[in-house]
Amino acid sequence: MTEPLSDNTADVIVVGAGPAGSTTAYHLARAGLDVLLLEKTEFPREKVCGDGLTPRAVKQLVSMGIDISEEAGWLRNKGLRIIGGGVRLQLDWPDLASFPDYGLVRKRDDFDEQLARQAQKAGARLYERCNVGAPIIDDRTGRITGVKAKLGEEKREVTFRAPLVVAADGNSTRLSLAMGLHRREDRPMGVAVRTYFTSPRHDDDYLESWLELWDRRGPQDRLLPGYGWIFGMGDGTSNVGLGVLNTSESFKELDWREVLKAWCASMPEDWGYTPDNMTGPIRGAALPMAFNRQPHYTRGLLLVGDAGGLVNPFNGEGIAYAMESGQIAADVIVQAHARTTPAQREVALQRYPRVLKDTYGGYYTLGRAFVKLIGNPKIMQIAAQRGLTHPLLMKFTLKLLANLTDPTGGDAMDRIINGLSKVAPKA
Repeated sequence: MTEPLSDNTADVIVVGAGPAGSTTAYHLARAGLDVLLLEKTEFPREKVCGDGLTPRAVKQLVSMGIDISEEAGWLRNKGLRIIGGGVRLQLDWPDLASFPDYGLVRKRDDFDEQLARQAQKAGARLYERCNVGAPIIDDRTGRITGVKAKLGEEKREVTFRAPLVVAADGNSTRLSLAMGLHRREDRPMGVAVRTYFTSPRHDDDYLESWLELWDRRGPQDRLLPGYGWIFGMGDGTSNVGLGVLNTSESFKELDWREVLKAWCASMPEDWGYTPDNMTGPIRGAALPMAFNRQPHYTRGLLLVGDAGGLVNPFNGEGIAYAMESGQIAADVIVQAHARTTPAQREVALQRYPRVLKDTYGGYYTLGRAFVKLIGNPKIMQIAAQRGLTHPLLMKFTLKLLANLTDPTGGDAMDRIINGLSKVAPKA
C-alpha cells in the first residue's frame, strides 16, 4: 500500500460510504492504493430501500468476500413473485453462468456498515461523521484536488487532499453540484416509499412485486403509475413499499405516503399491514435513473452509484449498479495510477464514462422507452393482464427487467436482450 504523506492526504478520496463508495474504496485498497472513505453519518444508519437484493448484487458481495451465509444474518430468496391482472406468477431467478441463482434480503441499517467495514479491512481509512462541504479546486487546472469537511461532534474543520476524488454521495451529490454537474431533466426519476410491519409473511423465499397499484380511497378506484413490493425480512417483519415514476401525470399531485397507507389497507387483514403493526415511520427517497448526471468523469472527479444516476430504469434497482460502478471506477483508477505522466493518467481516466456507456448505455436507453410506456397506468394494466398469462414471456421479461443474462453463450432470450442493448443508442 502507498504510505500516506499525512492523515489528511491519500491517493484517492471517496465521499460517501454507501454501497457505491464502500465498494470503490474496497477495490482500490485491495489494489494497494491509499484511500480515504468519508461518511457524513455514523454506522449503523438507516437508508430508504426495499432491502431486496437480486443476483446481480449478490455477485458483487461475493466479489468483496462478504460472508453471505444465513448464519451471518442474510435471508436467501429463490426469485420473484409477480401479482397483477388477477394473476399470481412465481418466477425463479434464471440459471446463468454469470450470476448466482439466488437473491438476498438484508436491512439497509446494517448492510452499508458491512460493506464499509470490509473496505476498512482491505485498508481503506474510514472517517465517520465527516460532513464534506466544498471541493478544493486548483485555480490553474480547474481540477479537484481535495475536499473541505467538518469532522466529528465538534464539527472540526479539516482539509483532505488527493489527486482523484470519487463522488459516492447519493442522489443529492452536493460534490457533483459544486463541480457544476447538474441533473439531466430528460432522464426519468423515481421515488421509493416504504415502511416495516410485523407480519406472519416475514419468512418468504420470494421477493414479491405488485404490478398494479390501486388507490381505492375515492368514489372510484384509480390505477396509479408504478409498482408495489412486499419483501419478507425473516426477522418477524415485512418491508412494504412502492416505487413511482415521474413520467406520470399524478407524480407531483399525490402524497405517496398516503397512497402507501391506502394500498396497505387494501391487503388481507391477516397479513398484518395495519398502522398498529408498523414498526417505524414511512420514509421516501429519490431514485435517479439512466445516467441522469453526466459526465461521469471530469477534472479529477468520478461519479459512482446514485450520484451518477445509475439506478436501473426497468426495475428501480440501485445497489447492484452502485457496486458495479464502484468496481469499474476502481479498476480505471488503479490503471491510471500506474501511468507515469499526468497526460497518460488523464487518457486512462477518460475511459471510465466510455466503459459505463458500453456496459449500460444501450440497456438504459431501452429502459427509458419502457418508463415512458408504463407511465401510462392503462398500458401497465394491459401489459399485466396479457403478459402474466404467458409464463415464457414473463421469464423473458424477468431477465430483461432484472438485467440478468449471460453476455456470451446463453439462451435465445439472452441473445435477444443482449442484441437489443447493443443496437440501442448509448446515450
